[in-house]
Amino acid sequence: MPKDTIGKVQEYKDSLITKAETLITKGFPEKIVELNELLSTPMFNERNFNEVHQDLNIPVVAPVLINHRDGDDGSTDNDHPVTKRPRKDDNISGTAVLGLPSGTVPCNKPLCDMIKVVKPIIRKLVEDSNLLKMWISFMIPKIEDGNNFGVSIQEDTLAEIQTVESEAAAFFDQISRYFLTRAKVVSKVAKYPHIDDYRRAVVELDEKEYLSLWLVVCEVRNRYSSLHDIVIKNLEKLKKPRSSNAESLY
Repeated sequence: MPKDTIGKVQEYKDSLITKAETLITKGFPEKIVELNELLSTPMFNERNFNEVHQDLNIPVVAPVLINHRDGDDGSTDNDHPVTKRPRKDDNISGTAVLGLPSGTVPCNKPLCDMIKVVKPIIRKLVEDSNLLKMWISFMIPKIEDGNNFGVSIQEDTLAEIQTVESEAAAFFDQISRYFLTRAKVVSKVAKYPHIDDYRRAVVELDEKEYLSLWLVVCEVRNRYSSLHDIVIKNLEKLKKPRSSNAESLY
């Protein structure tokens, strides 16, 4: 293997270790303070559910007139209205949705504004967790018999970081599922505009997401705090998992 390639790999490792140590000592405390300040802003602190209620822009359509047919006595279809025999599918077919007379159904703007703030925070936690994970991985020594207490601390900390990384990625999935679920419920409103329960379901879903976004920011703040705490408390063992005890034996 060329020497310059080995040198570049070592340079990458050294830079990663430097970034990780700076992140732990400086970046994490700053991020915790930043998230605390964000949670005290009106967007997250004043959790009034009425602020996320939004009109769907789906009007209640006029009742559909029942079809008429001609009678045997020569009368027209306007003379003898005949009730159409219900089919098996009539109870589930709903209203044909070819277009909405009032235009499109918009996304919930207050929630979209919150999501624009929350998503970069989640992404940063994923990136920071990944950096911290690689930092500890590089410091794990080669496998040897005995004196592995420090190594076990590294492995436990690494497992905790991996859990945080997975949870942060799940927060992204939660936001995506909200839009997909809301779209399905809104489509039900468009198909069954006379059923108020579907309209209420949209309101409940928006309120649930409002609370979830606040909770996500709290959880991200808590994850930064727990990672900072566990790493600072075990920093010596994380950086030097094995210490020489030869002198203490004599």
